[in-house]
Amino acid sequence: MPELSPWLTLIFRRKGRLMAGAGLLLGTLLSGIGLLALSGWFLTETALVGLLLAAGVQAYINLYVPGGGIRFFAVSRTVFRYLERVYNHNTVLKLLTDIRVELFNQLARRSRSARNHQSGAQWLSRLTADVDALDTLYLRLIAPAGLAAVVTLIIVGAAWLLFNGVVALALLAILTAALLTSTWLVYLRTRAASGELSDRQESLRGELIEHLEGFAELTAAGRTGKHTARLMRRSVEISRDQARVDSRAGWHQAVSHLLINMAAVVALWLGCIMFEQGALSGPVLVLLPIALLGLAEVYAVLPDAFGKLGATRSAARRLNSSAQTQPERPELPDRLPTLTGDRAIMASNLTIGYPECPPLLGNFTLELNRGDTVGVVGRSGSGKSTLADTLAGLLPPCAGHLHSLPCAYLTQSTVVFEDTVRANLLLADPAADDGDLWRVLELVGLGERFSQETEGLNVWLGSAGNRLSGGEARRLVLARVLLSTAPVIVLDEPFTGVDEATRESISPAISRWLKGRTVISLGHGPEALLASDRIIRLS
Repeated sequence: MPELSPWLTLIFRRKGRLMAGAGLLLGTLLSGIGLLALSGWFLTETALVGLLLAAGVQAYINLYVPGGGIRFFAVSRTVFRYLERVYNHNTVLKLLTDIRVELFNQLARRSRSARNHQSGAQWLSRLTADVDALDTLYLRLIAPAGLAAVVTLIIVGAAWLLFNGVVALALLAILTAALLTSTWLVYLRTRAASGELSDRQESLRGELIEHLEGFAELTAAGRTGKHTARLMRRSVEISRDQARVDSRAGWHQAVSHLLINMAAVVALWLGCIMFEQGALSGPVLVLLPIALLGLAEVYAVLPDAFGKLGATRSAARRLNSSAQTQPERPELPDRLPTLTGDRAIMASNLTIGYPECPPLLGNFTLELNRGDTVGVVGRSGSGKSTLADTLAGLLPPCAGHLHSLPCAYLTQSTVVFEDTVRANLLLADPAADDGDLWRVLELVGLGERFSQETEGLNVWLGSAGNRLSGGEARRLVLARVLLSTAPVIVLDEPFTGVDEATRESISPAISRWLKGRTVISLGHGPEALLASDRIIRLS
């Protein structure tokens, strides 16, 4: 299963936590089986002693040791179960965090054009459902399957010691068949259907998100009912196929339980033969079959987990394809070594565009020194944002050469994170102190706005900054870029959503703040830009 290999490697970085969690799970299983087995032995021993006493035969039984053992197993099972649930679920959350961080790191190393091959709905599915599918690898698949094999061997070993080798080998054969039935055979019978089902669910999830996003347009076109009906038909088909996969897993679970019960019957039958031969006492005879019945709890979770292994592999394949770090075309040449003297940006004969699309700009040449300021204006669709992406290093040029000093980039989209003002600003410069944060807020006209808040810099901004107006959010993001110490600043539509009076009041202060740095600002007209030494017009 090569598609799972990178994620398994990531998961097993936390070997200590995995081993501790497996130990707690093993303690839970052994306590449960021990409780059943010892209770069966105790009840049988008590019944036999009672029959002997009723028949007038002198007999005795120690009530305290087995009674204490039963109480011990009952308490330990409860304690182990509680600790296992808390600890292992915490481990799973940490593993999912590791997976998401690794996925984000891999995505950050890809070019923007590579990430644009998938829609927002598909990315949402990748980062939620597909990542969550990987939590089955440890808690529901690896640990239970491994521990089921360990517990099975422990019981077979106990059968060898308490009964004989014939009983142990018979139980080993039957329990091996039960283990394979509830794991590998389930996977073989469901892998294709489960993987295909996962792909169809991912596709339907994306279409549903797009349906909700485009609901107004569908309503205006009178297509809401038909589009909804089509989604419902696909949902019913997927539910029907999911029921088939669950049914197969259920049948395998039933067969594995049947084999476990068969193992208990075989142990009881062979034990009775040994009892008749005087090689075994009655209470010990009962102990093994009851312990075998306790295996049903161990095996019960396996068919469902292995029935979803095909879907987990499918999710891993999608994540691998999304996170591949190989670019679709060569990345930018080395960006720093060729710059000498006061040069900040050197762009030579650039052809700019997106993969599989006609170029937007060709033969574009630009040379800027440290401290130069240039404005780029043009109508919508003329390639301003594409040029900004290229100069900032997010989009490799189709042809030509580009060399640049490190760059801070204000994109057209305004991204405010669900966090505090302080946290949003410190993304640009984690070493900045409160004085730096207040200065940059004053620079964009937000100092008074947040000084009125009781929490000050610690005020929570809400989901996507919904506690801010559009203009306030844009200025906060602008402040974050201004806080960066990068020698090159690229500002794409820096004053979007900002009224004219505010723009005129903060623009001169921002220009003074950026003095000495290379600034490229882009907009529809000169009035939407910072003061610039020269203007480039895109036709």
